[in-house]
Amino acid sequence: MSNKLHVVSLGCNKNLVDTEVMMGRLKSFSLTDDATEADVIIVNTCGFIDAAKEESVNTILSLHDQRKDDSILVVAGCLSERYREELAEEMPEVDIFTGVGDYERIDELLAKKESRFSDEVYLIDGAERVVTGSTYHAYIKLSEGCNQVCSFCAIPSFKGKLNSRSLDSVAKEVKSLVKQGYYDFSFISQDSSSYLRDKNIKDGLSLLVQRIELIEGVKSARILYLYPSTTTIKLLENIGKSKIFHNYFDMPIQHINDDMLRIMKRGFGKEKTLELLEYMKSLPNSFIRTSFIVGHPGESEEMFEEMKEFARDFGFDRINIFEYSDEETTSAYDMKEKIDEDTIHERAELLEEVQAEVLQKSLESEIGKEVEIVIDGESEEHEFLLSAKELIWAPEIDGEIYVNDRTDDEAEIEYGKVYTAKITSIVGDILTATVDNKE
Repeated sequence: MSNKLHVVSLGCNKNLVDTEVMMGRLKSFSLTDDATEADVIIVNTCGFIDAAKEESVNTILSLHDQRKDDSILVVAGCLSERYREELAEEMPEVDIFTGVGDYERIDELLAKKESRFSDEVYLIDGAERVVTGSTYHAYIKLSEGCNQVCSFCAIPSFKGKLNSRSLDSVAKEVKSLVKQGYYDFSFISQDSSSYLRDKNIKDGLSLLVQRIELIEGVKSARILYLYPSTTTIKLLENIGKSKIFHNYFDMPIQHINDDMLRIMKRGFGKEKTLELLEYMKSLPNSFIRTSFIVGHPGESEEMFEEMKEFARDFGFDRINIFEYSDEETTSAYDMKEKIDEDTIHERAELLEEVQAEVLQKSLESEIGKEVEIVIDGESEEHEFLLSAKELIWAPEIDGEIYVNDRTDDEAEIEYGKVYTAKITSIVGDILTATVDNKE
């Protein structure tokens, strides 16, 4: 078999981890950014909402149009898992289909040129990964599946119930990556605050925090995707006490109106949600990211206005916005009080204005502060500007900092190294900073 590989990973960072596992199994291949010269093309798809499904299908078709005649096109991941029969029938362009359970067997599937769908989702346990996008940061997947019953979410229908990795498995992977030079980690899953609950361990995430703190070489960590009804004040306290885990809280609350939260089957009301958010905000150097869904069936104008005002006033650092997507296999799909698409778009645009205000306010609050940053390399803006991020921020999603000055022009700046910097100004939605690189 020839050995040029082109890989596209779509969707969330959990997908990215799975893609990196496939790349680890195919290390004998040389990676290429040019799909036209690739002997094997792999698309790891997302099947969460309509926009993601459309992107996945368009990507597959576009790559097929570019591919060599004798190349192999592989489609893996959530879209193919969710629609395995339909895609096999409607997309003859694809040579191999596989879902969410066979990432570590991708070399076998290529050798046999066969499609395969395992009955279980794939959990990393000792698999070698090719970490992409960073020399110092890696994502660590804690679990697959979800025990929640949110009205709008189809993920449990094709990924099943919560299935957590063991603490030993997670620690082993982190230790391995530390030996390779990684020191900054983001721990992710669909519902991270439920980690180990399927093993009858109620506060598994606190145990994870304690375990990771024992690993020499881990300098920085954060947890992504806390779920309100499974997050406790005790867990937040334990994160707050940690010397390694940042007070970084990514909790997608989706709405704030009590009736809407009940319709969404979130299992948690406004009062308890506020209690958690206020506690997060009270912790030193906290950073709070959330997500909202607009246009869910039953959302009245008054409900939307309540959410919009709360988004503006609470003091979030970052906000994601999702337009409601009507997904089969969800309970919302059968609800009668659907919101028309024009209204959904209009509400999303109004909330995007708030989103921009919130971002600007959060960034402006950083001016004058001394913070820890990591230099990633030259910026795309100008060769004399270096691109960086605050160490507490999650990579790529929380923003960029331009380093335009340093206190010691003689000293060489090292990429991937942590520096103390003073935030000096803001240009649009990008902060600028001066680095103290004196030894």
